[in-house]
Amino acid sequence: MTAPAHAAARAPADFTRVEGMLQRFVDNEVLPGVALAVLVDGELVHTSCHGWADMEERTPLRPDHIFRVFSNTKLVTACAALLLVEEGKLDLDEPVARHLPVLAGLRVLRPDARHLHDTEPAERAITARHLLTHTAGFSYARTRPGTLLGDAYEERAVLLDYRQTLEGFVERLAGLPLMFQPGTRWEYSIGTDVLARLVEVAGGRPFERFVDERIFGPLGMVDTGFSVPANAAARLVTLYRSQFPDRPLRGGLERCDDIPYRGAYLEPAVLCSGGGGLVSTLGDMTALVRNLASPGQALLSRASLQRLFENQLPAGMPMSFPKTGVIAGRGFSFAGAVTEARSFLDPAGSEGEIQWGGIAGTHWWISPGTNSAVVLMTQRYMSFWHHFAFQIRREIYAALLNAA
Repeated sequence: MTAPAHAAARAPADFTRVEGMLQRFVDNEVLPGVALAVLVDGELVHTSCHGWADMEERTPLRPDHIFRVFSNTKLVTACAALLLVEEGKLDLDEPVARHLPVLAGLRVLRPDARHLHDTEPAERAITARHLLTHTAGFSYARTRPGTLLGDAYEERAVLLDYRQTLEGFVERLAGLPLMFQPGTRWEYSIGTDVLARLVEVAGGRPFERFVDERIFGPLGMVDTGFSVPANAAARLVTLYRSQFPDRPLRGGLERCDDIPYRGAYLEPAVLCSGGGGLVSTLGDMTALVRNLASPGQALLSRASLQRLFENQLPAGMPMSFPKTGVIAGRGFSFAGAVTEARSFLDPAGSEGEIQWGGIAGTHWWISPGTNSAVVLMTQRYMSFWHHFAFQIRREIYAALLNAA
């Protein structure tokens, strides 16, 4: 992201309407608590916390509270892979089976398959590029219930057994076919967890150690990891979910701390999920996003940043989720969705934006059009691309554009 010529003359943005909206979401129990950081021209211009880290105990949310970031982990894993690409230890377009031989010779479900063994040979090998762009042929169990592959993922506890290692996860996955031919479709998937295993093999050390040494340490992300130390356990934010999931903006929340399992994050992790296993704070996630939005200072080269910020899908290949269908105007980079054409959901100024979120409501985006970046953190389960996030995003863009 490069600064526009008028950046030096930018006036301060007024976030009063943004703050009012955040507080209303808390007051109406749409969100238990919410933390926000806004960067402009690489500088932190606004930060706030509203609501509660624990509603029942009335513990006010603070900047040092720790959140489950779930799929925001994918940004970290993508950065780790690109560091290895820059060092020549990983090639984006060579078969991943060079490092993970257990994935050699995978087969693909036929389009009309009725049994898991109804397969055909893969026409091409899976590559790191496929894993980074979710085009390898994998999926998620929770997005494909009632399907051959979705049910097989669940029955065999692919990524659902938190006692297994990344190595064990890939070995378990290797016994199943792909959903489609690699490189032919976009399907949000466990491919980023396969990528994490690839990083630890190509990088020569456990994945959690690699990201700690190469990303968290250099950026001062002291509260980011796959578990919360005992002396910081009180800072882990309570996880909530809606009592009325079919009515997204109706208030009413209930605790669900046992997701994904009882005691999660409070003891050392065995399965260090590259797709969704991290915890972090507002400050730590802001440090990462700020670094990536600052060419010349970033951990990654400009070529790697371009891969993070620009659509990497083949021409004509759309993003599409099972329940929502094609996402109009969106491409996908190595780290998140890219706004190529605005839809009715997108505010003015958001063209070229790169963004992603976690299932508990943590979101980040980087906007070249406004030379800004945002980190939004809450803990409401099933809140990826939720109504509240789109509404807050519109208000933030309006504040930035009014100040320009």
